Amino acid sequence: MPMVTNDELMQKAKDGGYAVGAFNMNNMEIIQGIVSACQEKNSPAIIAVSEGAIKYAGFNFILSLYRTAVDESGLPLALHLDHGKDLEVIKRCIEGGFTSVMIDASQLPFEENVAATREVVELAHPAGISVEGELGRLAGVEDIVDVDEREAILTDPQSAAEFVEATGVDSLAVAIGTSHGAYKFKSDPKLDIKRLKEIVASCNIPIVLHGASGVPDWVLERATKYGAQLKGARGVPNEAIAEAVKNGVCKVNIDTDLRLAMLGAVREVLTETPQQFDPRKYLGPAREAIKRVVTEKIDLLGSAGKA
Repeated sequence: MPMVTNDELMQKAKDGGYAVGAFNMNNMEIIQGIVSACQEKNSPAIIAVSEGAIKYAGFNFILSLYRTAVDESGLPLALHLDHGKDLEVIKRCIEGGFTSVMIDASQLPFEENVAATREVVELAHPAGISVEGELGRLAGVEDIVDVDEREAILTDPQSAAEFVEATGVDSLAVAIGTSHGAYKFKSDPKLDIKRLKEIVASCNIPIVLHGASGVPDWVLERATKYGAQLKGARGVPNEAIAEAVKNGVCKVNIDTDLRLAMLGAVREVLTETPQQFDPRKYLGPAREAIKRVVTEKIDLLGSAGKA
């Protein structure tokens, strides 16, 4: 199976009415868990890598893990730079073997975001690499009380259409009420589906949902049972994610759920068997926990059988 881009996977998802999971990878056990779940479900996936993961694991190690995953699984897997902000890192990913990159200039004023995103598109497209841009901001949305401020943070449908036209991006990450991390909501979770529908109608490209981890009960309970301090952790309900996919989201990013699942598994082994020092004995269960999370997400997103 040749390496694929995000755009290839998301265009199929867009046409088929499902979404592809983008799962963040930081080490070998995580990508093994992701790929094992995808093999079992015959699902495509996006292996997402942050700038922090590149710094932690090393560019060449990450690239080798990805290529091994593609070769051994035979699955359509994209390698995607997640939330790229450093242009030099983005350039290295474009030149070094990634199949997709994200330029996140969402913190900048609109025109500057357009200019930064367009620059990356002009670098990536000649190399056959797809580009994801972002418009709107996720952090703190649930804490905003003032309606005008909330409107300024969430993605404006008309601005989204202008952004897509001006930049030439292949996909667009939007803000409709999610946020990054394990502490997404202080009140009842609510995504702005009406806004999502308007964005989808105004932009003829795949739409991406970041900050979409659900913090599943079994993951949270296991971690806290064995000492993790996660009071107030709360994610996006499965029903909300399913509704977003139904209304046009083609890529859903998952990171926090993987971290929490891994944390709980490692804590359980080290708590129940404190004499244990063989990393295979606690990283193995962590890998299985990753697989379970990814399996559940594949079912939720509807990508099973789509490889």
